[in-house]
Amino acid sequence: MLNHLESDYDCANAGEDLHQLIEQLASLEAKSTHDQEEQEHINRLQNQIHFIRSKCRIH
Repeated sequence: MLNHLESDYDCANAGEDLHQLIEQLASLEAKSTHDQEEQEHINRLQNQIHFIRSKCRIH
């Protein structure tokens, strides 16, 4: 997981970063139940994916 996404994020890394984030998210979402920590991790991953897609104009 990317630790810090800033406004100066380099979109040249978006393809690889999105691939990793989406794989992590899919792995966590595949579980039938989530504790509070896992749910927070899922939320962070979703936010990071949304940030990269918005910043780099990827749909």
